[in-house]
Amino acid sequence: MSARVVSPASILVDLAIEVPALPERGGDVVARASRTEVGGGFNLIAAAARQGIECVYAGPHGVGRYGDLVRAALAAEGVRIVAAPRTDADTGYCVALIEPDAERTFVTVTGVEAQVTAAELDAAGIRPDDVVALSGYDLAYPGSGPVLGRWLGTAPPARYALDPGPLVAEIPTGILAAALARVEILTLNQREARLLGDAPDASGTVLLDAVRAVPALNPAALVVVREGAAGCVAAGGALGDTALAVPAPAVEAVDTSGAGDTHTGVLLAELARGTEAVEALRLATLAAAISVTRRGPAQAPARAEIVAAGLGA
Repeated sequence: MSARVVSPASILVDLAIEVPALPERGGDVVARASRTEVGGGFNLIAAAARQGIECVYAGPHGVGRYGDLVRAALAAEGVRIVAAPRTDADTGYCVALIEPDAERTFVTVTGVEAQVTAAELDAAGIRPDDVVALSGYDLAYPGSGPVLGRWLGTAPPARYALDPGPLVAEIPTGILAAALARVEILTLNQREARLLGDAPDASGTVLLDAVRAVPALNPAALVVVREGAAGCVAAGGALGDTALAVPAPAVEAVDTSGAGDTHTGVLLAELARGTEAVEALRLATLAAAISVTRRGPAQAPARAEIVAAGLGA
């Protein structure tokens, strides 16, 4: 059987509203535009699916208009859903207020996606060659976090990956330690790396070393620190202890939302395919650079476009 990317990372619906400025407390503002998009863990699994790898969604999804949107979006990407819809509630949503300088302010209303069960995780039938994508959002949720922490202790053999996300400092210590001990791939952006590695001013290989020194982390894990327009740095795993710097091509960015998810989704898909880590990181960095030239969070390119861009570099 071929390797898959399996993701229990919670998927919800984003209600993006463009405003001229945030209203004062008790005030009101007329929006310039709005859009409804499926987001959260969808961005990563969609990016992986566009690389031609079999992908499975192992998280909860509710019954209602938002759950319907999630299922339709996954079906459009060819992602298989293994858990039956929850009948007790709908999928949640996130309101994003977007200012003219692209600064975003969020209010999230969680639904069933924040309450994963061990039965839903087990339904994926995880195999040893699979790459399992874990999200820090779920580790931080009061409902899903303890379930995932316990499940990881006895979960089937596989290549587990974690993107701790912006809530990295809010994940309960024991749950985060359980995840870090199990992962073979840890990927995070510069801000998240500084928080996890307790290195507030570090960057590049110094920051990478700080993350790799976190006591709870599997010492054999591949660690990737994404640094935006500078590309990424990585070490560990198949790379060994020598740090690798992967530069990003110069592009005119119009929307950076979802770029990290694109990078991670492509990286995991390539590793599932059997691509060597150096080439997987190069393709992931190219994909993220392409995605920021397009508006919207789920703008990962297909593999053929990424390869063509790399050949033309």
